[in-house]
Amino acid sequence: MTAPLLLFAASLALLLVAAHFFTGAAERIGLALGLAPFVVGVMIVAVGTSLPELVASVLSVRAGTSEIVAGNVLGANAANLLLVLGGVSAASRTPRITLGEQYIFIDLHFMLGGMVLLGAMMMDGLVSRLDGALLIAAYLAFVIYLVREGRTPTADADADAMLGSESRSITRDAAILVAAGAAIYVGGDFTVQSLEQLATALAISPAVASITILSLGTTLPELVISLTAARRGQAELAVGNILGSCVFNTLAVSGVAALVGSVVVPAELLAFALPFVAVSTLFFYLLTQDKRISRWEGMLLLVMFAFFMLTLVQRA
Repeated sequence: MTAPLLLFAASLALLLVAAHFFTGAAERIGLALGLAPFVVGVMIVAVGTSLPELVASVLSVRAGTSEIVAGNVLGANAANLLLVLGGVSAASRTPRITLGEQYIFIDLHFMLGGMVLLGAMMMDGLVSRLDGALLIAAYLAFVIYLVREGRTPTADADADAMLGSESRSITRDAAILVAAGAAIYVGGDFTVQSLEQLATALAISPAVASITILSLGTTLPELVISLTAARRGQAELAVGNILGSCVFNTLAVSGVAALVGSVVVPAELLAFALPFVAVSTLFFYLLTQDKRISRWEGMLLLVMFAFFMLTLVQRA
């Protein structure tokens, strides 16, 4: 039990740190090549925050444990919507977070539509390669629409604040990109292996281990970053980033993994996790139709996440 846990913690830490450096280098290269800050935010930052989920999912399919993908995606989305956004709302410096930017509502629409699409594909217990291609097509439509219609002066200013002003040479950043990419592969490979060992030691399935342990581990950095942004008065920026990550998880992570090899969705996830995450997504969508999230609503999201995790542990 101790050895798999230590290996999982070390490999997950390597994966997260490498993803951080990879994203930072990719941001600076994008800006150096003349890409607009908002485009860099859409194409790089949103992808970078979900890079651990993507790598772990692809490697789990190649390792023959594709059920980890479904657990990882559902768990990460539940953690993002309920834990991270609930924490951001509760910790915000203002009584409520105002969602006034057009690009945030684009995210909301694609998040709900993507969840409906993925849920329908998962109902038969298998996400096929054809399903994966459709999911990727939907994500490409999201990116194209967001880049064309989502840019506003405030959105560009938010992207500037998120990306920062640090600059380095392209050569140095390219070297960091390559090294971090290699570290991501190694970290992701060991994360999947150690998760399987940990699931065996705990006498639970890899799917349950991924929806609880793995999804929490990959979401913790986003929680810390988002809470920090909320404390600094940038809660709206954190919300936009998290919603973008949810869309990426639902469409791109599931789609890429399914293209590598069909993704199995075990019955234990179909019985509770999938319906709960789908209902939570719909609830969050309806909750934000007044373009704001209050602290009390954030606390409700946290309670829902606690119920989700406790129920999964009891069912394991």
